[in-house]
Amino acid sequence: MWASGSLCRRCWPRALWRLSRGLSSSPAPPWRLLFFGSDQFAVESLKLLTSSRSSRDGIVESLEVVTLSGDVPVKRFAHQKQLAVHSWPPVDVEGRFDVGVVVSFGCLLHEGLINKFPHGVLNVHPSLLPRWRGPAPIFHTILHGDTMTGVTIIQIRPHRFDVGPILNQELHEVPGNCTADELGALLATRGAHLLLDTFRTLPERLVLKRQQSPTGATFAPKISASMSWLQWEEQTCEHVDRLYRAIGSRIPLRTTWMGRTIKLLDFVGKCHISLLHPKRKPVPGTLSYQKESNTLAVCCKDGWVGFKAVLLKKRLTAADFYNGYLHQALQQGPCPHTAEGRFVSPKPATRAHERRDQSKL
Repeated sequence: MWASGSLCRRCWPRALWRLSRGLSSSPAPPWRLLFFGSDQFAVESLKLLTSSRSSRDGIVESLEVVTLSGDVPVKRFAHQKQLAVHSWPPVDVEGRFDVGVVVSFGCLLHEGLINKFPHGVLNVHPSLLPRWRGPAPIFHTILHGDTMTGVTIIQIRPHRFDVGPILNQELHEVPGNCTADELGALLATRGAHLLLDTFRTLPERLVLKRQQSPTGATFAPKISASMSWLQWEEQTCEHVDRLYRAIGSRIPLRTTWMGRTIKLLDFVGKCHISLLHPKRKPVPGTLSYQKESNTLAVCCKDGWVGFKAVLLKKRLTAADFYNGYLHQALQQGPCPHTAEGRFVSPKPATRAHERRDQSKL
Protein backbone atom coordinates (compact mmCIF):
# COMPACT_ATOMS: atom_id res chain seq x y z
CA MET A 1 0.00 0.00 0.00
CA TRP A 2 2.82 2.42 0.91
CA ALA A 3 4.68 1.58 -2.32
CA SER A 4 1.55 2.21 -4.37
CA GLY A 5 1.10 5.61 -2.72
CA SER A 6 4.70 6.49 -3.45
CA LEU A 7 4.26 5.58 -7.10
CA CYS A 8 1.22 7.85 -7.35
CA ARG A 9 3.19 10.72 -5.87
CA ARG A 10 5.95 10.32 -8.45
CA CYS A 11 3.46 10.17 -11.31
CA TRP A 12 0.99 12.86 -10.36
CA PRO A 13 1.61 16.56 -9.94
CA ARG A 14 1.97 17.45 -6.28
CA ALA A 15 -1.25 19.48 -6.04
CA LEU A 16 -3.37 16.69 -7.60
CA TRP A 17 -1.85 14.15 -5.21
CA ARG A 18 -2.84 16.28 -2.24
CA LEU A 19 -6.34 16.95 -3.56
CA SER A 20 -6.94 13.25 -4.15
CA ARG A 21 -6.47 12.72 -0.41
CA GLY A 22 -8.14 15.88 0.80
CA LEU A 23 -4.87 17.16 2.29
CA SER A 24 -3.45 20.68 2.42
CA SER A 25 -0.10 19.40 3.67
CA SER A 26 1.96 16.34 2.83
CA PRO A 27 3.12 13.85 5.49
CA ALA A 28 6.38 13.29 3.59
CA PRO A 29 8.80 15.10 1.27
CA PRO A 30 9.08 17.00 -0.98
CA TRP A 31 8.33 19.91 1.34
CA ARG A 32 6.95 23.40 0.80
CA LEU A 33 9.25 25.59 2.90
CA LEU A 34 9.16 29.13 4.25
CA PHE A 35 12.66 30.23 5.27
CA PHE A 36 13.35 32.89 7.93
CA GLY A 37 16.91 34.28 7.99
CA SER A 38 19.09 37.37 7.76
CA ASP A 39 22.88 37.03 7.86
CA GLN A 40 25.63 35.12 6.05
CA PHE A 41 25.33 32.15 8.40
CA ALA A 42 21.71 31.75 7.25
CA VAL A 43 22.67 32.06 3.58
CA GLU A 44 24.50 28.72 3.68
CA SER A 45 21.32 26.85 4.62
CA LEU A 46 19.24 28.81 2.12
CA LYS A 47 21.80 28.08 -0.59
CA LEU A 48 21.61 24.32 -0.02
CA LEU A 49 17.81 24.31 0.11
CA THR A 50 17.73 26.30 -3.15
CA SER A 51 20.04 23.76 -4.79
CA SER A 52 17.84 20.94 -3.55
CA ARG A 53 14.74 22.55 -5.03
CA SER A 54 16.49 23.07 -8.39
CA SER A 55 17.86 19.51 -8.51
CA ARG A 56 14.42 17.97 -7.96
CA ASP A 57 15.92 15.47 -5.53
CA GLY A 58 12.57 14.98 -3.85
CA ILE A 59 13.29 16.99 -0.69
CA VAL A 60 12.24 20.58 -1.47
CA GLU A 61 9.22 21.31 -3.64
CA SER A 62 8.95 25.07 -3.12
CA LEU A 63 10.92 27.68 -1.20
CA GLU A 64 10.05 31.23 -0.17
CA VAL A 65 11.88 33.62 2.16
CA VAL A 66 11.06 35.95 5.06
CA THR A 67 13.77 38.41 6.00
CA LEU A 68 14.30 41.68 7.82
CA SER A 69 14.36 45.17 6.37
CA GLY A 70 17.61 46.50 5.02
CA ASP A 71 20.21 45.10 2.66
CA VAL A 72 20.87 41.83 4.50
CA PRO A 73 22.71 38.85 2.93
CA VAL A 74 19.63 36.58 2.86
CA LYS A 75 17.62 39.16 0.95
CA ARG A 76 20.41 39.67 -1.58
CA PHE A 77 20.73 35.94 -2.16
CA ALA A 78 16.96 35.45 -2.47
CA HIS A 79 16.68 38.19 -5.10
CA GLN A 80 19.66 36.75 -6.97
CA LYS A 81 17.97 33.35 -7.12
CA GLN A 82 14.55 34.87 -7.84
CA LEU A 83 12.96 33.48 -4.69
CA ALA A 84 9.76 35.06 -3.41
CA VAL A 85 10.62 37.41 -0.52
CA HIS A 86 8.20 38.36 2.28
CA SER A 87 8.63 41.18 4.78
CA TRP A 88 8.58 40.46 8.50
CA PRO A 89 6.07 39.58 9.89
CA PRO A 90 4.66 37.53 7.00
CA VAL A 91 1.01 37.40 6.02
CA ASP A 92 -0.91 34.89 3.89
CA VAL A 93 0.91 31.84 5.30
CA GLU A 94 -2.08 29.64 6.08
CA GLY A 95 -2.15 26.41 4.04
CA ARG A 96 0.74 27.38 1.77
CA PHE A 97 3.69 25.73 3.55
CA ASP A 98 4.46 22.43 5.23
CA VAL A 99 7.43 23.48 7.36
CA GLY A 100 9.10 26.71 8.49
CA VAL A 101 12.88 27.05 8.77
CA VAL A 102 14.58 29.61 11.04
CA VAL A 103 18.33 30.21 10.72
CA SER A 104 19.99 33.17 12.45
CA PHE A 105 16.87 35.31 12.18
CA GLY A 106 16.84 37.20 15.48
CA CYS A 107 13.07 37.56 15.89
CA LEU A 108 10.82 35.38 18.02
CA LEU A 109 8.00 33.71 16.09
CA HIS A 110 4.68 33.94 17.93
CA GLU A 111 2.57 30.88 18.62
CA GLY A 112 -0.10 31.77 16.07
CA LEU A 113 2.48 31.86 13.27
CA ILE A 114 4.18 28.63 14.35
CA ASN A 115 0.84 26.83 14.34
CA LYS A 116 0.29 27.67 10.67
CA PHE A 117 2.99 25.12 9.73
CA PRO A 118 1.60 21.56 9.94
CA HIS A 119 5.05 20.09 10.69
CA GLY A 120 6.23 22.98 12.83
CA VAL A 121 9.23 25.27 12.42
CA LEU A 122 12.81 23.99 12.48
CA ASN A 123 15.84 25.93 13.67
CA VAL A 124 19.55 25.46 12.89
CA HIS A 125 21.57 26.36 16.00
CA PRO A 126 25.41 26.37 16.00
CA SER A 127 26.06 24.66 19.33
CA LEU A 128 25.39 21.43 21.14
CA LEU A 129 22.17 22.45 22.84
CA PRO A 130 21.41 22.94 25.66
CA ARG A 131 24.92 24.44 25.87
CA TRP A 132 25.06 28.01 24.58
CA ARG A 133 21.45 28.92 24.09
CA GLY A 134 21.09 32.50 22.92
CA PRO A 135 22.18 34.85 20.13
CA ALA A 136 25.98 34.41 20.23
CA PRO A 137 26.87 30.71 20.70
CA ILE A 138 29.90 30.74 18.39
CA PHE A 139 31.55 33.69 20.14
CA HIS A 140 31.10 32.07 23.55
CA THR A 141 32.39 28.72 22.30
CA ILE A 142 35.69 30.43 21.44
CA LEU A 143 35.69 32.75 24.46
CA HIS A 144 35.33 29.90 26.95
CA GLY A 145 37.84 27.62 25.26
CA ASP A 146 35.45 24.81 24.32
CA THR A 147 37.23 22.02 22.44
CA MET A 148 34.01 20.45 21.11
CA THR A 149 30.99 22.08 19.56
CA GLY A 150 28.43 21.14 16.94
CA VAL A 151 25.13 21.97 15.27
CA THR A 152 21.63 21.16 16.49
CA ILE A 153 18.32 21.05 14.63
CA ILE A 154 15.41 21.79 16.95
CA GLN A 155 11.69 22.33 16.57
CA ILE A 156 11.09 25.83 17.89
CA ARG A 157 8.66 26.69 20.65
CA PRO A 158 6.90 30.02 21.25
CA HIS A 159 7.95 32.60 23.85
CA ARG A 160 11.58 31.45 24.30
CA PHE A 161 14.61 30.97 22.06
CA ASP A 162 16.50 27.66 21.70
CA VAL A 163 14.50 25.49 24.11
CA GLY A 164 12.59 23.22 21.71
CA PRO A 165 13.00 19.46 21.28
CA ILE A 166 16.04 18.15 19.39
CA LEU A 167 15.47 16.44 16.04
CA ASN A 168 19.09 16.07 14.93
CA GLN A 169 22.52 16.90 16.37
CA GLU A 170 26.08 16.57 15.13
CA LEU A 171 29.32 16.87 17.08
CA HIS A 172 32.36 18.76 15.72
CA GLU A 173 35.81 19.46 17.09
CA VAL A 174 36.75 23.12 17.43
CA PRO A 175 39.84 23.66 15.22
CA GLY A 176 42.87 24.88 17.15
CA ASN A 177 43.37 28.66 17.26
CA CYS A 178 40.38 29.34 15.05
CA THR A 179 38.47 32.62 15.20
CA ALA A 180 34.73 33.01 15.68
CA ASP A 181 34.42 33.94 12.00
CA GLU A 182 36.23 30.78 10.92
CA LEU A 183 34.19 28.56 13.23
CA GLY A 184 31.00 30.28 12.11
CA ALA A 185 31.75 29.55 8.45
CA LEU A 186 32.45 25.90 9.27
CA LEU A 187 29.28 25.42 11.31
CA ALA A 188 27.15 27.25 8.75
CA THR A 189 28.11 24.65 6.15
CA ARG A 190 27.73 21.71 8.53
CA GLY A 191 24.40 23.04 9.77
CA ALA A 192 23.06 23.40 6.24
CA HIS A 193 23.85 19.77 5.44
CA LEU A 194 22.40 18.57 8.74
CA LEU A 195 19.20 20.49 7.98
CA LEU A 196 18.84 18.84 4.58
CA ASP A 197 19.53 15.45 6.15
CA THR A 198 16.78 16.15 8.71
CA PHE A 199 14.26 16.92 5.97
CA ARG A 200 14.93 13.58 4.29
CA THR A 201 13.44 11.73 7.26
CA LEU A 202 11.48 14.48 9.00
CA PRO A 203 8.35 12.46 9.89
CA GLU A 204 10.46 9.84 11.69
CA ARG A 205 12.55 12.49 13.43
CA LEU A 206 9.44 14.29 14.67
CA VAL A 207 8.29 11.02 16.26
CA LEU A 208 11.70 10.40 17.84
CA LYS A 209 12.44 13.98 18.93
CA ARG A 210 13.88 14.35 22.43
CA GLN A 211 13.52 17.15 24.94
CA GLN A 212 16.61 19.11 25.89
CA SER A 213 18.25 18.10 29.14
CA PRO A 214 17.53 20.45 32.06
CA THR A 215 21.19 20.14 33.09
CA GLY A 216 24.13 21.62 31.22
CA ALA A 217 22.22 24.61 29.84
CA THR A 218 24.29 27.79 29.41
CA PHE A 219 23.39 31.15 27.93
CA ALA A 220 25.32 32.98 25.19
CA PRO A 221 24.38 36.69 25.33
CA LYS A 222 25.16 39.13 22.55
CA ILE A 223 28.71 40.37 22.38
CA SER A 224 29.17 44.02 23.31
CA ALA A 225 31.86 46.67 23.32
CA SER A 226 32.13 46.40 27.10
CA MET A 227 33.63 42.94 26.65
CA SER A 228 36.61 44.38 24.79
CA TRP A 229 38.25 46.08 27.81
CA LEU A 230 41.40 44.23 28.86
CA GLN A 231 42.08 43.63 32.54
CA TRP A 232 45.83 43.11 32.65
CA GLU A 233 45.88 42.08 36.32
CA GLU A 234 43.16 39.44 35.86
CA GLN A 235 43.52 38.01 32.37
CA THR A 236 46.10 35.43 31.35
CA CYS A 237 47.76 35.19 27.95
CA GLU A 238 45.26 32.46 27.04
CA HIS A 239 42.30 34.61 28.09
CA VAL A 240 43.49 37.51 25.93
CA ASP A 241 44.04 35.13 23.01
CA ARG A 242 40.51 33.71 23.31
CA LEU A 243 38.97 37.14 23.61
CA TYR A 244 40.75 38.38 20.49
CA ARG A 245 39.74 35.29 18.48
CA ALA A 246 36.14 35.60 19.71
CA ILE A 247 35.43 39.28 19.11
CA GLY A 248 38.55 40.92 17.64
CA SER A 249 37.34 40.98 14.04
CA ARG A 250 34.26 42.98 15.08
CA ILE A 251 35.25 44.87 18.22
CA PRO A 252 38.93 45.83 18.75
CA LEU A 253 40.39 45.03 22.16
CA ARG A 254 40.85 48.15 24.29
CA THR A 255 42.84 49.52 27.18
CA THR A 256 43.76 52.96 28.52
CA TRP A 257 47.08 54.79 28.19
CA MET A 258 47.75 58.16 29.77
CA GLY A 259 44.00 58.54 30.41
CA ARG A 260 43.07 57.89 26.79
CA THR A 261 41.39 54.88 25.20
CA ILE A 262 43.70 52.95 22.91
CA LYS A 263 42.63 50.07 20.63
CA LEU A 264 44.98 47.12 20.18
CA LEU A 265 45.20 45.64 16.70
CA ASP A 266 46.84 42.68 14.92
CA PHE A 267 47.28 40.36 17.88
CA VAL A 268 50.23 37.96 17.53
CA GLY A 269 49.82 35.86 20.67
CA LYS A 270 52.13 35.13 23.56
CA CYS A 271 55.56 36.78 23.53
CA HIS A 272 58.79 35.72 25.20
CA ILE A 273 60.53 38.75 26.69
CA SER A 274 64.10 38.94 27.99
CA LEU A 275 64.07 41.30 30.95
CA LEU A 276 66.96 43.61 31.75
CA HIS A 277 66.17 43.08 35.43
CA PRO A 278 64.95 39.47 35.76
CA LYS A 279 64.49 39.71 39.53
CA ARG A 280 62.13 42.66 39.23
CA LYS A 281 58.68 41.38 38.37
CA PRO A 282 56.94 43.66 35.83
CA VAL A 283 53.62 45.25 36.74
CA PRO A 284 50.63 44.05 34.63
CA GLY A 285 50.15 46.52 31.80
CA THR A 286 53.90 47.17 31.45
CA LEU A 287 55.03 47.73 27.85
CA SER A 288 58.06 46.45 25.97
CA TYR A 289 58.82 47.21 22.32
CA GLN A 290 60.39 44.30 20.43
CA LYS A 291 62.33 45.88 17.59
CA GLU A 292 63.28 42.62 15.86
CA SER A 293 59.64 41.62 15.32
CA ASN A 294 58.13 45.14 15.36
CA THR A 295 55.81 44.06 18.17
CA LEU A 296 54.39 45.91 21.14
CA ALA A 297 54.44 43.47 24.07
CA VAL A 298 52.16 43.96 27.09
CA CYS A 299 52.50 42.21 30.44
CA CYS A 300 49.35 40.46 31.65
CA LYS A 301 48.65 38.12 34.58
CA ASP A 302 50.97 35.29 33.60
CA GLY A 303 53.17 36.54 30.77
CA TRP A 304 53.38 38.84 27.76
CA VAL A 305 51.13 39.23 24.71
CA GLY A 306 51.96 41.10 21.52
CA PHE A 307 50.26 43.45 19.09
CA LYS A 308 51.55 44.75 15.76
CA ALA A 309 49.53 47.98 15.72
CA VAL A 310 47.41 50.31 17.83
CA LEU A 311 44.72 52.88 17.18
CA LEU A 312 45.10 56.15 19.06
CA LYS A 313 44.09 59.15 16.98
CA LYS A 314 44.97 57.06 13.92
CA ARG A 315 46.36 53.63 13.19
CA LEU A 316 50.01 53.31 14.22
CA THR A 317 52.38 50.41 13.78
CA ALA A 318 54.15 49.23 16.92
CA ALA A 319 57.27 51.04 15.68
CA ASP A 320 55.34 54.28 15.12
CA PHE A 321 53.80 54.11 18.59
CA TYR A 322 57.17 53.43 20.17
CA ASN A 323 59.02 56.16 18.31
CA GLY A 324 56.30 58.75 18.72
CA TYR A 325 55.15 58.07 22.28
CA LEU A 326 57.08 55.43 24.23
CA HIS A 327 60.75 55.91 23.39
CA GLN A 328 61.63 58.17 26.31
CA ALA A 329 59.80 56.08 28.89
CA LEU A 330 61.09 52.72 27.71
CA GLN A 331 64.73 53.81 27.68
CA GLN A 332 64.64 52.76 31.32
CA GLY A 333 63.89 49.15 30.26
CA PRO A 334 60.66 47.15 30.14
CA CYS A 335 59.72 47.88 33.77
CA PRO A 336 59.44 51.66 33.94
CA HIS A 337 57.65 53.30 36.85
CA THR A 338 56.24 56.08 34.66
CA ALA A 339 52.65 56.23 33.40
CA GLU A 340 53.93 56.52 29.81
CA GLY A 341 55.30 52.99 30.01
CA ARG A 342 52.11 51.22 31.04
CA PHE A 343 48.66 50.36 29.84
CA VAL A 344 46.07 50.71 32.61
CA SER A 345 42.97 48.57 33.04
CA PRO A 346 39.75 50.64 33.10
CA LYS A 347 37.99 51.08 36.41
CA PRO A 348 34.95 48.86 37.04
CA ALA A 349 32.73 51.94 37.09
CA THR A 350 33.78 52.74 33.52
CA ARG A 351 32.79 49.30 32.27
CA ALA A 352 29.52 49.31 34.23
CA HIS A 353 28.58 52.71 32.80
CA GLU A 354 29.28 51.49 29.27
CA ARG A 355 27.14 48.39 29.79
CA ARG A 356 24.23 50.55 31.01
CA ASP A 357 24.54 52.78 27.95
CA GLN A 358 24.50 49.76 25.62
CA SER A 359 21.46 48.27 27.34
CA LYS A 360 19.50 51.38 26.39
CA LEU A 361 20.25 51.01 22.68
